[in-house]
Amino acid sequence: MNEDVRAEDGGQVADADAVLPLPLEFEALYVATQEAFHDYALFYLGTNDAAEEAVHRAFLEILNHWSALLEESNLQQQAWAILRRVVISQALEGFRRKLALLRSDIGLFKAMSSLPPRQFDVIVLRHVLNHDTKKISWYMGVTPSTVDYHGRKAKERLQQAVSSYLKKEGDRT
Repeated sequence: MNEDVRAEDGGQVADADAVLPLPLEFEALYVATQEAFHDYALFYLGTNDAAEEAVHRAFLEILNHWSALLEESNLQQQAWAILRRVVISQALEGFRRKLALLRSDIGLFKAMSSLPPRQFDVIVLRHVLNHDTKKISWYMGVTPSTVDYHGRKAKERLQQAVSSYLKKEGDRT
């Protein structure tokens, strides 16, 4: 009967073989962790829509790396790490958008919001959230020296932007 309705509506009937099932272990992980993942994302992101988007993105990443994750000694820990990175990334993007709307007498907020993503993440994680280099490298999935590099480059850009602004202001007096 459903096939007749779809045919009448002009829709196509999906071939049962065309839909690939998810790995059973992945489905079990989803059922076991989805609620906790959502609660965590909701706490940090503040809205149900943002939390659902983050959890969806995290599970897509988990699925994309499923074979490698199965070889890990602690699959649950690795899945949680992926969720945390996705939530932090999404929260930082939201913060970046809000920061661009703020007004600063020296142009700092505008300069920060225009930093490349990795530089912005390092500045916020290090100087706003007070995380150390080791923790930032874990969150971002890069080496500590890469975190330090992005931090140095971000500071250079911010100093340049702020000093340019201050020079312009000094010319007006």
